[in-house]
Amino acid sequence: MDPLKSTLFTKAFTPNPYPAYAQLREEEPVARVRLPDGQYAWIITRYEDALEALKSQKFIKDFTKLTDNGDANESSVFSENMLFADLPEHKRLRGLVSKSFTPQMIERYRVRIQEITDELLEQTEGQEKMDLIEEFAFPLPIIVICEILGIPVEDRDQFRTWSNSMIEGTNETYDEAHAQEIQQHMSEFVQYLGARFATVRQNPGDDLISKLIATEEEDQLTEKELYGVISLLIIAGHETTVNFIGNSIMALLENPDQLALMQSQPELIKPAIEETLRYNDPVEFSTSRWAGEDMEFKGQFIRKSDLVIVVLNSANHDSSQFEDPEILDITREKSKHLAFGKGIHACLGAPLARLEGEIAISSFFKRYPNTLMNIDPDDLEWRGGMVVRGVRELPVLLNR
Repeated sequence: MDPLKSTLFTKAFTPNPYPAYAQLREEEPVARVRLPDGQYAWIITRYEDALEALKSQKFIKDFTKLTDNGDANESSVFSENMLFADLPEHKRLRGLVSKSFTPQMIERYRVRIQEITDELLEQTEGQEKMDLIEEFAFPLPIIVICEILGIPVEDRDQFRTWSNSMIEGTNETYDEAHAQEIQQHMSEFVQYLGARFATVRQNPGDDLISKLIATEEEDQLTEKELYGVISLLIIAGHETTVNFIGNSIMALLENPDQLALMQSQPELIKPAIEETLRYNDPVEFSTSRWAGEDMEFKGQFIRKSDLVIVVLNSANHDSSQFEDPEILDITREKSKHLAFGKGIHACLGAPLARLEGEIAISSFFKRYPNTLMNIDPDDLEWRGGMVVRGVRELPVLLNR
């Protein structure tokens, strides 16, 4: 195996994958690699190629179209959502929830998100140090998405176990014990959602689950699609934002000149979060696509049903698009980063994530302007998984 490719997806690779990505962009921008689960896939690392692949309808999201058995995903209640759908089904499913996630609708949550943020930071008052992930970056987005969906307070922490299992399972060797654990978590999640749906049918409210159940009862949404849409919103609605907040604060702590600039010019918060998204995207790889037909793509022959993955973090460090991409520069001109994807599958929750990031990052540094990392960056433990990118813990010293 190529020495470079053999280093991909290893623990040594994860903390700083960018030199390897730069080499791939130069030598083999569309490369066939072996994934941690044993599958082979084409990974796309250049910006322009990534943009084309993300927008192309030749790469499909619904793998069942390529199988003889049309119900290949029958075992999963999470498969029927917009993430795994192509047109026209994607447009229908996205349309059922998109009106709740427009920038104008999300702006209505600004006051409440600020309240939640302030409450979380108040709980750290008097502390000299904290784990920023556990005490701040994790609880904020899970509280927000659960309030939008109408999930009771006492049930929120359980979602961490379930969503971690789904996300991190993408980068594990599936031994029997691990597979059984994932299956157990998914079974618990399905049982919980079923019970929650039954409760909401009896006592509907103004939350998003109630609205989607009403849509189901109008025969616009099947029961399986209801499970798929809600599970996607719960997992995507907080997992990526946890790492967005954590990665952004970490990037600013590691670049004190940029942090000082943002603190001296608070109006830079919006470009700062766009730059931290580009610099260390919390979603490293796009979700799976498959070639819908035999094709030539950027000099490589890709066969029908081949797995194709866009490396978003590599595209965001492509020097053909971003000057000095390895430098964090919060004054960078408006960024065309791919952190939220592009095309019809661009992240539905981007306005919510941006708002949460803006409030969380600005509020944290306003309260704790002289914060320092309380760990050597080389000792940070990065999460597994081929979707999200982030650390398990981020110890900081809360110097006022």
